[in-house]
Amino acid sequence: MNEPATSDQRLAKGARSRASIARHAADVASVEGLNGVTIGRLATDLGISKSGIATLFGSKESLQLAAVKAGRDAFVTEIITPSLNEPRGLPRVRALIDRWFAHITEPFFPGGCFRTAALTEFDSKPGPVRDALVADHSAWLAFLAEEIRKAQAQGELPGVDPDMLVFELDAVVSAANTARQIGDDTKVTLARAITDRLLNA
Repeated sequence: MNEPATSDQRLAKGARSRASIARHAADVASVEGLNGVTIGRLATDLGISKSGIATLFGSKESLQLAAVKAGRDAFVTEIITPSLNEPRGLPRVRALIDRWFAHITEPFFPGGCFRTAALTEFDSKPGPVRDALVADHSAWLAFLAEEIRKAQAQGELPGVDPDMLVFELDAVVSAANTARQIGDDTKVTLARAITDRLLNA
């Protein structure tokens, strides 16, 4: 009679364990790269048996894909979701970009921007992990471009090509992240100034 409830509890516990392991994998990947994410490494870090992690993920690639998803989920939670509380238009666009920069100066991963690091690592390595990273990155830029189009529908950012602006913003923020990682915080200030100029053009 209690079997369904017990089964549900096991599934919930497994989902929590999987999410916790995936988040740690993303933390490790932000510092050492996705290739540094191995079942053995995480087992040692978390005090879990290799077989336990293997049961949940099956392979190193599946673990890497879970880390990519954890990185995406954190990005959505920290940057996109709170920005949607801002009025549609330029205020929301600015909120998204401000939080994007905050993600660089006060990162929620120990190694800085997970997406930038992972894309750089896998940009020339075809396969499911690269595909997931590219899809995630493309979805973010498409979302930001759509928010710019909504601003234009309200008469803001006239004459701007949304896709070109998003490409420029991505380049500037990525460069700022690289500068921050090598200890040159002055370039983050410069990047913010460039961003303001792009939005005020």
